Amino acid sequence: MPAPSINTPLLEYAVGLSTRAGRLAAERFFAADFSTAIKADGTEVTEADLAVEEFIRGELADRFPADGVYGEEHGSTSGTSGRRWVIDPIDGTRYFAYRIPVFGTNLALEDEHGPALAVVNQPVARQLIYAGRGRGCRIRTDGRDAAPLLRDTPDLSTARVELVNPAGWPAELLLTLHRATRITGHLGSISGLLTGLVDAMVIAGPEMGYEDLAPLPVILEEAGGRATDLRGRPLLAGDGTALLSTGRHHDALLDLISTAAR
Repeated sequence: MPAPSINTPLLEYAVGLSTRAGRLAAERFFAADFSTAIKADGTEVTEADLAVEEFIRGELADRFPADGVYGEEHGSTSGTSGRRWVIDPIDGTRYFAYRIPVFGTNLALEDEHGPALAVVNQPVARQLIYAGRGRGCRIRTDGRDAAPLLRDTPDLSTARVELVNPAGWPAELLLTLHRATRITGHLGSISGLLTGLVDAMVIAGPEMGYEDLAPLPVILEEAGGRATDLRGRPLLAGDGTALLSTGRHHDALLDLISTAAR
């Protein structure tokens, strides 16, 4: 039996919360000054990361006090409802820290059936992607909603494959994808796949955090695509790598990547 559709008012609430959090992130981005620190894992964190996550946590605690929460900056808060929200307050902190307007505020919800809803908000680009289990996926650009438009490239050799964080990839993987597809650089978000710019995205390292991946399964499924790790396992149970695609060449790309790994 398929998992039940998510409640529409709950999805609308998540979209509204993400919109307000995005405004806060944009205000901090355009502020005259903000501080940046380096965390123990070597990654950047800004005042905006902390402020946005604290804002979202506060709103969720008021509205859904029984829900659990996991956030990139403040870790886990247990709940009793069987639901958990996952927060990435500033997805792309390095871009944010260097005043490059390619960052987002991500929010996802999981329940006893798995990924339930997701919102990926890029406030400076004025684009918000949202999806709910059984409710489809929509792209809101400057206030107007549209359905995803996935590419349908018949031949793998002409498929556009976006490479995310390829600096540390094995040379054999880069060469294999270069020979078999038309590779392209990182466009900054999942929107390139959902608006027909690319056929697939390969994320091979450094490994993504859970908060980075949490919105992607429900977005891809509701848009008609696929999301796995690079071994073909369910994305959120994988190793932090990702293959996101329109679905048409997903298995062929997994085979290519597996061959390169061997």
